[in-house]
Amino acid sequence: MAKFHIFVDGAIGTTGLRIFERLSRETDIELMQLPEKQRKDLNTRLHTIGQADLTFLCLPDEAAKEIINYAPTDAKICDTSTAHRIDPNWVYGLAELSKQTDRIRAANRVAIPGCHATGFISLIRPLVEMEAILTDFPLTCHSITGFSGGGKAMIADYNLPNRLPELNAPRLYGLSLQHKHLPEMTTFTGITQPPLFTPVVADFYSGILVSIPLPMTAFSAAYQSGEKLTMLLQDYYRNRPLITVKPFAALPESGMLAANTLTGKDNLEIALFGNNQHILLTARFDNLGKGASGAAIQCMNLMLGREETAGLSF
Repeated sequence: MAKFHIFVDGAIGTTGLRIFERLSRETDIELMQLPEKQRKDLNTRLHTIGQADLTFLCLPDEAAKEIINYAPTDAKICDTSTAHRIDPNWVYGLAELSKQTDRIRAANRVAIPGCHATGFISLIRPLVEMEAILTDFPLTCHSITGFSGGGKAMIADYNLPNRLPELNAPRLYGLSLQHKHLPEMTTFTGITQPPLFTPVVADFYSGILVSIPLPMTAFSAAYQSGEKLTMLLQDYYRNRPLITVKPFAALPESGMLAANTLTGKDNLEIALFGNNQHILLTARFDNLGKGASGAAIQCMNLMLGREETAGLSF
């Protein structure tokens, strides 16, 4: 059986390591590895990119930009960094958006979305497309994530035997209100101004819960009910295996939503709650799954002509 040759540039980071480990179990994929002494050698990496069927860049932004300056234009590359997400020469890797699957299939350059952005865009983009919400309505977004979203350094901090007491409690960050996901959250929803976005990191390994509270007056007259908004989202994501939309106000037995319910999975779950005056839009998924490595593998599958959900768990 012919195999796809895949290179993970930066396979020692959280996302790169997760992609590498997952692809190592796929029978139709052969992972290209470099000796430790050559992992930072630009010429060796460029040669490997040229030989690979597809390369994942799991690098800091500046390192990703540097290697793209020299990489062959016909090389298929998925970048998991923030560097190219709103670059018009790149295709955004959220496959469930309208016509985005075909764009990803035809692309050589795909930027994998940020985890918080994935939840926000999945909730707001369909509403904008269907003119259910005004594009200039001021939006607020809250998101709580597990500490793995902070990378190896944060994971190490949380795993210290005598860690700081403040790590025992949820911590608000992005206090300047200029989080790095805001540009893609704005660009790929079609809203005219970025949301007020308040992310929180808490003492659990992985999982993410994005929530957007809105008054009913934010919506056009045809969609001023939780049931109608839910139906809109269900129609938008119909036949998309990795995104499900729950019935309106389908509360868990506990009456609460946990951010880590989909840990280890690659799907995303949307649920709406509220009353006649206010609506709460929610999206929960694994920040390491649909929010990172799962989305990257989904895009790889499309770019290489594999089954879209091959190697994914949902």
